[in-house]
Amino acid sequence: MKVQIVNKSTNPLPAYQTNGAVGLDLQANESTMIEPGQRSLISTGIYIAIPEGFEGQVRPRSGLAINSGITILNTPGTIDSDYRGEVKVILYNSSKDSTLNINIGDRIAQLIISPIQKVELEEVQELDETDRGEGGFGSTGITDEVEPD
Repeated sequence: MKVQIVNKSTNPLPAYQTNGAVGLDLQANESTMIEPGQRSLISTGIYIAIPEGFEGQVRPRSGLAINSGITILNTPGTIDSDYRGEVKVILYNSSKDSTLNINIGDRIAQLIISPIQKVELEEVQELDETDRGEGGFGSTGITDEVEPD
């Protein structure tokens, strides 16, 4: 599938780094510093036309997360098929003591293009029963505990 993109940065187009990669790496189009506990809206310099029936998802990069404590707020960020503005990334520095230096060309996020299915909501008075019911937020546990013999 071909997707139209305008690149107003000096960086190459977003690219898959390996044959098995799911995300196209997005690069910073500006240099900045993000202090501990702070966030910053980072320009990528790209504009993309997501085809109708698809969405773009902007997700964190695992290496930045584990090595620097950097994540993306409102992740995954959604790019709607009718949006034509610049793709920007909200980076958050969760570190308590390390400032992150972002340089032009740094790979800061990944972009996944995914199909979506729109639904029609049907209002009812009650929902069907399931084994789980209303259990949420940890109700399924952390491990599969096995009873000793």
